[in-house]
Amino acid sequence: MRLRILTFFLCTLASSLVFAHGPSRQKVTQTIEINAPAAKVWALIADFCAISQWHPAIAACTPEGGNAVGAKRTLRVAKADGPEIVEELQAWDPTTMMYRYKIIKTDNAVMPVTTYSAFLTVTTLTEKTSSVEWRSGFYRAYPKNNPPPELNDEAALKAVNAVYQQGLENLKKLAEQ
Repeated sequence: MRLRILTFFLCTLASSLVFAHGPSRQKVTQTIEINAPAAKVWALIADFCAISQWHPAIAACTPEGGNAVGAKRTLRVAKADGPEIVEELQAWDPTTMMYRYKIIKTDNAVMPVTTYSAFLTVTTLTEKTSSVEWRSGFYRAYPKNNPPPELNDEAALKAVNAVYQQGLENLKKLAEQ
């Protein structure tokens, strides 16, 4: 009898833990082929703060520290006094044409994410073509169960995918000119 009660208690506890978990880590990867040499594409994005020159949603970028690991960039979204996002460079390698960064401060109305880190990589396909991959991992902005719609997993995925799509499409347009 005691064994049955103990088994019932353990099963009940285990099932409640399954339903009590918080958000799951989300991932986004987007890649675009560009009809331009990798070196030309890298030259457009290599500077950590150049994002304001190739991403249409970024109105301004204020750099702090250049391309050194630990450098920061403060982005203004949509307009010069728009919402602010602060990002920190974690790795920068011109040899492999890659950098990694993380968001350290964001406006959740613009990017409803937390613990966001991303890679941006340019790869040579042929002498005259390349690809750019932008990938990230993050959690939704609302860490508890039952998030409001604007802070749930779907909102986070939608926002990140939109940022990547806009940026990569415009980068392709600029590089192919």
